[in-house]
Amino acid sequence: MTVVHGTNVDIPTEDGVADAYLAYPDDQAAHPAVLFYMDAWGLRPRLREMADRLAEAGYTVLVPNVLYRQGRAPVLDLPEHIGAEDRPALFEKLIPIMRRLTPELAMRDAGAYLAWLAAQPQVIDGPVGVTGYCMGAGLALRTTGTYPDRVAAMAGFHGANLAGDAADSPHMLADRITAELYFGFADQDPSMPAEQIERLGKALDSAGVRYRSEVYAGARHGYTMADTAVYDADATERHWTALLDLLGRTFPSR
Repeated sequence: MTVVHGTNVDIPTEDGVADAYLAYPDDQAAHPAVLFYMDAWGLRPRLREMADRLAEAGYTVLVPNVLYRQGRAPVLDLPEHIGAEDRPALFEKLIPIMRRLTPELAMRDAGAYLAWLAAQPQVIDGPVGVTGYCMGAGLALRTTGTYPDRVAAMAGFHGANLAGDAADSPHMLADRITAELYFGFADQDPSMPAEQIERLGKALDSAGVRYRSEVYAGARHGYTMADTAVYDADATERHWTALLDLLGRTFPSR
């Protein structure tokens, strides 16, 4: 079994310092990097567990607190298990914070994350993988289109509003993408309805992007998050299979 080393790190950005979690195989070797974008609930034990699982598979994984401008993680005090009754009050606080992270700021940060990863001794030279959850799926897609020479594979799970009507919707970057993509949507997810899934697919098809898009039957938005009431164990394992398959094909010699 691979021994994983996990540590908290600070990443300088143009606007301050982003706190983050870094996990990698403790074998004194360099490995492909994966930039892991958090969901709205933020950097917490569940995301560290997920990063460790990726590291066990042979990757160096960085999970930044993308809301660092509002403070170090946890930005909000969260219960150990986020139930349906907790969501309204938490989102009342979160939504204004999330809106302050504009696409411009997020992609400026993404450049800092990618540059920091490239400088680490635990990371091989070359492009990286990117994965994201909920709001993080949109950040992953934006990063893939904004830094096409730095991203070789991208996966997004229960992503929200990836192909909306706004002029700066993430899907508008499709023609800049060179990476292979995977999307695992939830069929009970009002934040990513069927018409948006179709719009995203058309944009990727028109751009000639290699991708696979699947809708997980019976899954709800946030299905990978074991510390929430919407967790779905079967859908989560399906997501791991898809993610590790994509990364394994992209980085076969990890």
